[in-house]
Amino acid sequence: MKITTWNINSVRLRMPLVAHFLKTRAPDILCLQETKCRDAEFPVRDFNALGYRNVVINGQKGYHGVAIVSKNPLRLIDKRDFCEKGDARHISAEVEINGGPLTLHNFYVPAGGDEPDRDINPKFAHKLDFLDEMRDWIKKDKIAKGRAMLVGDLNIAPLEHDVWSHKALLKVVSHTPVEVEKLTAVFRAGKWIDALRRFVPAEEKLYTWWSYRAADWAASDRGRRLDHILVSEELGGALKRLEVLKEARGWERPSDHVPVTIELSE
Repeated sequence: MKITTWNINSVRLRMPLVAHFLKTRAPDILCLQETKCRDAEFPVRDFNALGYRNVVINGQKGYHGVAIVSKNPLRLIDKRDFCEKGDARHISAEVEINGGPLTLHNFYVPAGGDEPDRDINPKFAHKLDFLDEMRDWIKKDKIAKGRAMLVGDLNIAPLEHDVWSHKALLKVVSHTPVEVEKLTAVFRAGKWIDALRRFVPAEEKLYTWWSYRAADWAASDRGRRLDHILVSEELGGALKRLEVLKEARGWERPSDHVPVTIELSE
């Protein structure tokens, strides 16, 4: 069973890239963020034609948006409105895998703007409040109980080697100490296992995002690990393989994020 998370940065614009990925990598489940379209505009037929006949969507005109597409049947659980802003940033579903149900949460955490100061930057304040609500919800509703996964663009690179330069990015949104502290609290709230770091040691560099602003993203390789896959303790023993498809950043008109896939054993 292969599960992929990918911030696609407009699913309609990049549907040809998605189709290529699904044909060549064939994950069982694909979780998308920043779909940037209303539910009625989501290219369901395109996914159906590719063999992904099960789709749940939480869309929004022009912004945000998350979706889960699957070869296996899905049962929609929730579309939670964090911070009561009406943003489409979460969707959860139950899927049958390896002989039993798995609860899958797909997130797009706010980016937080450019200035890491909540007093002068409302976007940064929103990001911190969003993370606090995530932490409390995971604890209260026991989200990580049983067979559960939390995936998506969490917009924070928490570890020193999740960024190209720890020192240079300490005051840059996505790697500031307060963001790292709050995301760590989210991890600990459910005793989540950081699936990517099960395969790549914490002392090794690991990125899933490269900025559009770089003249030559591959040569400079100034990446960050903003995309995450967390699994509950019950699934920890099923982690089999990781693929971070770095080559996707070099495709024509790419997203700035690349697909991240975890394979679970039976």
